[in-house]
Amino acid sequence: MSVPRSEYLSTVWKDGIFANRVLFITGGAGSIGSAQTRAMVHLGADACIIGRSVEKTENAAKEIAKVRNGARVIGIGNVDVRSYDSLKAAADRCVTELGSIDYVVAGAAGNFIAPIAGLSPNAFKAVIDIDTIGTFNTIKATMPYLVESAARNPNPNDAGTTGGRFVSTSATFHYTGMPLQSHVSAAKAAIDALMGSVALEYGPFGVTANSIAPGAIEGTEGMERLASSKLDPKTRTKGVPIGRWGSVRDIADATVYVFSDAGNYINGTTLVVDGAGWRRQGAAAVGVDDDMQYPDFLLAGTISKHLKSGRKEKAKM
Repeated sequence: MSVPRSEYLSTVWKDGIFANRVLFITGGAGSIGSAQTRAMVHLGADACIIGRSVEKTENAAKEIAKVRNGARVIGIGNVDVRSYDSLKAAADRCVTELGSIDYVVAGAAGNFIAPIAGLSPNAFKAVIDIDTIGTFNTIKATMPYLVESAARNPNPNDAGTTGGRFVSTSATFHYTGMPLQSHVSAAKAAIDALMGSVALEYGPFGVTANSIAPGAIEGTEGMERLASSKLDPKTRTKGVPIGRWGSVRDIADATVYVFSDAGNYINGTTLVVDGAGWRRQGAAAVGVDDDMQYPDFLLAGTISKHLKSGRKEKAKM
């Protein structure tokens, strides 16, 4: 049974607005990436979702294709975004099988809680490699196809068709600084800078390039790695002025907006989708339990033990 539309797309968008277009998305099998892809496919696009795991990526593609009869969704696994050659081969395959690449989302990312004192150079480099280098490699692998798409879809045009659009996945930590997130802050700041350069260099070819910066998004693996599972729901949302964590639909809708005819003049910027949470990041509950307050937990050298992690050892100051 297909995921209900209400979980990945609001009611404001017209069906078919992305007909005969193709989305290429890294991290497309993830919780946010799959919602972005479902939204685009629901509205007419075909898609290539890119990931490391062959099984996970191919299974996600099959599930996403159920949102629209006749949808073509290809899962291309065994792709490492840190390798340009790997991404280039995936992009070429996508065009061979689906005919074009009109929209790109660079969504592959890595994150975990770590203080600088407990962050190894290799761990820092790993996040830079996946997030920043991975985004750069995605740009290089897909940009020739986006330039072709932009040429086919002048911005704007009477038919309202679009193409030649790139979105990277950013964050807001680097706006103010965030304890335990130096690696991600550096990686995402670099991504935002990359989008500015892409907008300047490829805007004259009709290509737009923007970042979308999600805040805390409910039900995602990213937040399981950042927020303690024992944290009181009221405590974890008190730093968000709108009073709640976001949903994957919030990010999917933002993606549709930037890619649609409504986003024609959006270029070289970051669309923050976080309920104004970044303006109160001092109240953010990243890596702490209810009884942990800044800067006491840092001075004591402790962080929450109730975080999802790929490592068994406890992070230390």
